[in-house]
Amino acid sequence: MGKTKRGKGTKIMGIADSHGLPLALRTESAAPAEVKLVEPTLQDRFVAELPERLIGDKAYDSDQLDERL
Repeated sequence: MGKTKRGKGTKIMGIADSHGLPLALRTESAAPAEVKLVEPTLQDRFVAELPERLIGDKAYDSDQLDERL
């Protein structure tokens, strides 16, 4: 969303199913790394079931995240 007086801006985190339908949306400060925002975004999902599989870019490549999920 752009730079603000207090920092870098805002991240919009989204999780969608294989058809592109949103399962979760979350807005956060731009400061934390994306890998730290995956779990809170999953907790705020619109549906009860957890996705069977998650696909993300390099920012989500973390052994610690894999273990927790």
